[in-house]
Amino acid sequence: MVEVRRRDKESSTGLARRFSRKIQLSRLLTTARKLQFHERPKSTMRQRKDALRRIEKRAGKERLRKLGKLKR
Repeated sequence: MVEVRRRDKESSTGLARRFSRKIQLSRLLTTARKLQFHERPKSTMRQRKDALRRIEKRAGKERLRKLGKLKR
């Protein structure tokens, strides 16, 4: 649990900024978002197909970049 106390002469926006920064650093929000929606684990065959598709897409972009048809 994250706890933030207001410092002397600290504005409310500064307090909110410090609070949100502590929340981000503690990774509470990311874990809560992950737990909000449960996803089934992908099968190994599906993972391999997705990985091959990403590799082919990267290779295609690199080929177009070398030909000068795609700017980066």
